[in-house]
Amino acid sequence: MFSVLTLNLRFGLADDGRNSWRFRKRCFPNLLERYHADFIGFQEANDFQVEFLNDTLMAYNFIGKRSPSPPFWQNNIIFHKQSWHCIYHEHFFLSHTPTVPSRFRGSLWPRQCTIGMFKNSNRKLICVNTHLDFDVSVQVASANIILERLSRLPADVPVILMGDFNAAPLSPCYNIFTGQTRKPTAPVGCFKNAFNKPYPGTYHGFTGDLYREHIDWILYYGKIINKDGKIIQETINGIYPSDHFPLYATFEWIT
Repeated sequence: MFSVLTLNLRFGLADDGRNSWRFRKRCFPNLLERYHADFIGFQEANDFQVEFLNDTLMAYNFIGKRSPSPPFWQNNIIFHKQSWHCIYHEHFFLSHTPTVPSRFRGSLWPRQCTIGMFKNSNRKLICVNTHLDFDVSVQVASANIILERLSRLPADVPVILMGDFNAAPLSPCYNIFTGQTRKPTAPVGCFKNAFNKPYPGTYHGFTGDLYREHIDWILYYGKIINKDGKIIQETINGIYPSDHFPLYATFEWIT
């Protein structure tokens, strides 16, 4: 069995008053101890947030960090246990030129994606962490780039895809990932959602509102089965870790 957690950290330079990063960061050691995960995907992280989490997560390594990291740009980070060995990783931009810092014309920010393939004993797993933009056409183009990158990796290795997609289930990009609007013979499997209908809200804007859209996802395919999923809606030390709820899910291998 293994577990994953994903969270949009909220831009650390934002002036959020009592919800600013300098206050919120205090709850992360308790959050990450309470929901101990094999793999953690963070989105919308500033360099100083990444360094704080690196110091906090002593039992983890990570991939996807840009060094030196531009302070105003986002980093997509995947952390993993020391018991997992990273055998391949790549970080790229969701644009026509993925290997250089760039964005699609309709994209508000230079969105990114990190992919890693990990090995533990005789098991292999691919983890993908991303953050899509708001424009629907950009989301569709980004989904196709991610699937194309995954098509280069071994087809028999299960995949976890997590992140902030800025889109709800049944949106065009969701339908691409889940195989509703692409050929069934495509080299990448059709993803399933770790959560069921009615999909719980994930963005709450520091309000704790449970009924907004499900825009953060944990998707999966391959020889794994989702055992449990939870939207972490409670405060930690009296404060929300972010303006998004963290998502936590556990999986088992299918033998």
